[in-house]
Amino acid sequence: MAAEAAVMPYGAPALVPAVRAPGRGMALRGGGEDEAPKGKGLKRVMSHQDIETETFGEQDTLEARYFAKDKDEGEHRSLWHDLPLFESDPETGKPTGSLNFVCEIPKWTRKKFELATKEALNPIKQDEKKGQLRTFKKGDIYFNYGCFPRTWEDPDFVHPDVKVGGDNDPLDVCEIGLRQIQTGKVRPVKVLGILCMIDEGEADWKVVVIDREDPWADKLKDIDDVQRQIPGLLDAIREWFRTYKIPDGKPPNEFALGEQFMNRAYALGVVHETHRAWARLVKGNAEEDGLETTEVKDAPAPEKAKASGKKKFTMKRNLSVPALDALKQVEGSMLSDDSALAAAMAKAKVE
Repeated sequence: MAAEAAVMPYGAPALVPAVRAPGRGMALRGGGEDEAPKGKGLKRVMSHQDIETETFGEQDTLEARYFAKDKDEGEHRSLWHDLPLFESDPETGKPTGSLNFVCEIPKWTRKKFELATKEALNPIKQDEKKGQLRTFKKGDIYFNYGCFPRTWEDPDFVHPDVKVGGDNDPLDVCEIGLRQIQTGKVRPVKVLGILCMIDEGEADWKVVVIDREDPWADKLKDIDDVQRQIPGLLDAIREWFRTYKIPDGKPPNEFALGEQFMNRAYALGVVHETHRAWARLVKGNAEEDGLETTEVKDAPAPEKAKASGKKKFTMKRNLSVPALDALKQVEGSMLSDDSALAAAMAKAKVE
């Protein structure tokens, strides 16, 4: 868990330490190393079709960063905060039902890329330990790995089914389609199920999804379809997460919920809770009662879960989050995400 520190304002200079600042002096539009332009912290609505990846710094160095850039406006954006959770139709602006998946690590590769949640504009960088770039010593990963935007696994939220708090990161996603998705690419995906790994005493959920345009997408509607149509794949994913730290001298990882992959309805409940946790994070919500923004009748267990106690929100996670004035610009798309999640959860229960 992160040490206690104040939540950093979006775009503040302290977010990128001087020794790690990529391309010192480079012109980052939409918020940079000096300050975030007023009113530019978040865009009103952003689509995966708007985004191109711009790389700064020499590859395979500690300074290399992958930034998201708005192709239309020419400004850099945060893949964590600017990109809506749900994909929207560019013509109508309404949610399509697909979620936006941010790819950090392409399948069949082993460099450990991740969103830099503590840096301005949250670029993707290769993780490091003691000044050394990290790779998976186990070997190449079997699936495209990344996260959902506008989600956060709150360490203070103790899920009733797993009895531990979250890992302080966006919600992890495993995309099982046929194509290799490149680092920084955003794709619309369908949620199929979820696995809960326990990593050093914290809940580290892994959502299983498939690219909406994948040839298998129409055949896979829930987690049981994956087991039936592609036998062995879910076991391979679980064993990857169980064993990938062993070459580093660490014990195997453990799992909650009897090591089972839970279904689509349960997964969407977790997505919903982590989306609301993200909203609580960026709003600086003081008390757990403030979570009550959307009620979903007969929702899955995660939606019914309550944060542990009526304690004040600790604001201690040392993350780069938008300023409140910037957040107001996307309030409509946040409500749209929440509404789309409620509809998806209700539909999943019927199916």
